Formats: sequence, structure tokens, C-alpha cells
Amino acid sequence: MPLDDDDVREILRLIDESELEELRVESEGFSLHVVRGPAAATAPGPAPAAAAADVDGVVTIESPMLGTFYRAEAPGAAPFVELGTRVEAGSTVCLIEVMKMMSSIAAGVAGTIVEVCADNAQLVEQGQPLFLVKP
Repeated sequence: MPLDDDDVREILRLIDESELEELRVESEGFSLHVVRGPAAATAPGPAPAAAAADVDGVVTIESPMLGTFYRAEAPGAAPFVELGTRVEAGSTVCLIEVMKMMSSIAAGVAGTIVEVCADNAQLVEQGQPLFLVKP
């Protein structure tokens, strides 16, 4: 039985609300291993996103972690970036939520946003494309 995004969110919520230090879930075609670490303090700045150059000179901003992708800092707020937005390497382009903790994601490259690849409020995988940037 494959797990969907809601199943994974529910597992993470249950872990967050429990006293578990470690959980391993395995089924055919799926494996999840979660280890609770020390709580992170307030981050000094946005986490750098992984960036990979494409053949056309377009750079892909990839998710540095598994979590829920948010284009804005709050519901109803304007997105951090839109198509055509000029970004610097340190510009925040989105937030990723992991276990109720928000991480600001920096562009990691200067350029112009040419595509938004992820859907708002959806689960993204580590390495999944979030944005395409033309340097």
C-alpha cells in the first residue's frame, strides 16, 4: 500500500507529538527512517538551496530537504518570488516546513525566475526542482 503526501504529513505529526526518538517504517517500495535530533535554534539566515546548471544555461533551484513547500511567508501574503522576479544568491525564494519548523530557502544564484516548478503547500522531496533561474 503506497503512502501519499497526507500519510507522510500525518506520520511526521505523530512523531512530533510523541516521545519517540526514532521511527522506521518499511513497506514494499517505501522506506522511512526518522531520528529526532536536538531542536534547532533560530537560523542565522536562509538555508541555501541546491542549484544545478542545465544545458540551456538555466539553473535549477532544488529543495535542500523533504518538507512542505510554501511560496509566501503566510496564507494570503504575496509570494517571495514570481515569474520575472530578479533574485540575488541570498534572496529568500520560499519556505519549507519540516515538523512545524519553517526554513527560509535562499536562491543560491543571481538571476531571473523563469519557472516555478513546485505547487504551493505541497510536499517536496530533497533534490526536487523548485524554481528555474536564468543567471
